[in-house]
Amino acid sequence: MKTQQLDHPNIYNMTNHRRLRRIPLLLGACFACMSFSALAGPPFMTDDPEPVEYQHHELYIASQQTLTRDGRAGTLPHIEYNYGPAPDLHLHIIVPYVFNSPTGEATQRGLGDIELGVKYRFVQETETTPMVGTFPILLTNTGDRDKGLGSGGSQLFLPIWIQKKWGEWQSYGGGGYWISHSPDIKNHWFAGWQIQKEISEHLTLGAEIFHSTEQVAGQGASTGFNVGGYYNIDEHNHLLFSAGRGLQNADLTNKFSSYLAYQLTW
Repeated sequence: MKTQQLDHPNIYNMTNHRRLRRIPLLLGACFACMSFSALAGPPFMTDDPEPVEYQHHELYIASQQTLTRDGRAGTLPHIEYNYGPAPDLHLHIIVPYVFNSPTGEATQRGLGDIELGVKYRFVQETETTPMVGTFPILLTNTGDRDKGLGSGGSQLFLPIWIQKKWGEWQSYGGGGYWISHSPDIKNHWFAGWQIQKEISEHLTLGAEIFHSTEQVAGQGASTGFNVGGYYNIDEHNHLLFSAGRGLQNADLTNKFSSYLAYQLTW
């Protein structure tokens, strides 16, 4: 759980400026924590349709951060857990410990908005057709909005994801619609696409590009990219990493972002 990387819009007056600057920074952390499965998704923001295998588990201990011109926000750490209770289905939760450091203000730390999800694959991949699935995500309202640690309202993401593999290459992407009950976040679309190559038995590298329509009034749309991959230490232990930045409205949304995680699978 692979989000969103935001900042306050310039049109707000100084009274609203201090109230809103913290909340969008936090949303960058929430969005970058969007969840993804073992060999796809983390460390990227774009997701995939492949669920955890039946009766298998994934546990991530991860940290993400996003820098804008007005400060830095992220998770340190967040805990992600995925479990496959049935074929083609997995259950998902992220519990984030978040930080929010607006420039010139005290850093706030605490529980963020807990994320819940269910991934379901309804089309299997074949030699000629891609895998297709969905992964509805619910961001709960557990973080403290007044401290910039929560969005102040629940959010629901309804996506469709597709994936295809050719030898050592694999690509996946798609997108969906965020329905927001936060007072500061608009309903908006998100889409992304990723491609990766298996370099060796241990190392896979990839890159993605993603786009979001306007999330905060007056801010405008945002586009960004990440490069990264994962390193398989052995069958059960993995390291995941990525870094990137915005290409559109970068100062406001994403001057630099990074993700680092240890993953245990069994």
